[in-house]
Amino acid sequence: MNRRRIGLGVALALVLLASLSLFTVDQTEQALVVRLGKPQEVQRNAGLHVKLPFVDTVIFYDTRLLPLEPPLEQIILGDQKRLEVQVYARYQITDPLLYYQSVRTLEQARSQLTQIISSALRRELGQVMLTALLSEQRRQITDIVLQESMAKAQPLGITIADVRIRRADLPPETSQAIYDRMKSERQRQAKELRAQGYEWAQQIQSRADRDRTVILSEAQRQSLTTRGQGDAEANRILAQAFGRDPKFFEFYRAMQTYRQALADSSPIVVLSPSSELLKYFGNGATRDVRP
Repeated sequence: MNRRRIGLGVALALVLLASLSLFTVDQTEQALVVRLGKPQEVQRNAGLHVKLPFVDTVIFYDTRLLPLEPPLEQIILGDQKRLEVQVYARYQITDPLLYYQSVRTLEQARSQLTQIISSALRRELGQVMLTALLSEQRRQITDIVLQESMAKAQPLGITIADVRIRRADLPPETSQAIYDRMKSERQRQAKELRAQGYEWAQQIQSRADRDRTVILSEAQRQSLTTRGQGDAEANRILAQAFGRDPKFFEFYRAMQTYRQALADSSPIVVLSPSSELLKYFGNGATRDVRP
């Protein structure tokens, strides 16, 4: 019984010793072995590895690209405009030993990377205009920020793979001021266009009135001319008729006078029976009157 207990205890001790002496590195990890606070070696190969129990400590670091999203910050551009800029980056721990010696924790690494990228971004954007961020030059700006950030992050055992500008907006108060200014400018242009349109309308109306007056005057002139010509022709024909047969002309004029004087809309005419005007009512036309 005692031998079984001793054997079981030895087996358990060996299992415990093995568990404390072995560690596994995953394919997406790299391990740093630290012995009593002093780094010993870096294990990048996936698989089972050995360490000293109770003495060595293993710290695992991810080998994949890690995201970094610094907070939104205001930056003054080269044209003195304020801009709210937010970037995102991707970085990788390439040297676990330098990483452990410089930053140790992930939170500290992200804090220092945020400061590095923010400093490079402020320095670069402080030299460009707002229009540069709206053109192809934006990619050149981010490339410069990436190169500067990579150079400063290298001593930390970190390689920055990419830096991009996710958001670049004007502050709300600036956007509102620009909107108000644009609105005022559009209102001013609208007033100018309305005034110009009113002026054009007045000119067109004046030109139309002048043309109307000219056309009416010309029409009246032509009408009077035509009417005068017609009256002259009528007088000529009447004169010829009078010259050919005066009695018939007298009879014709009397008939016209009757038509006008005895119309429904004409006033009442009071004449004596012996009036020259009524001679055709009493006696009719003489035989000498021919049509």
